[in-house]
Amino acid sequence: MGSFDLTGRNAVVTGGNVGIGLGIAMGLAEAGAGIAIWARDPEKSEKA
Repeated sequence: MGSFDLTGRNAVVTGGNVGIGLGIAMGLAEAGAGIAIWARDPEKSEKA
């Protein structure tokens, strides 16, 4: 287990389909969290 283990946790990231928000979402996912991205552009969200 790492020092930042989020296995079994979920996170909602607003504005998570580009830029800093996407970076945060990816970091949380790498730490084991399930991710929900909420943003205005559904096409960008699908790509993310």
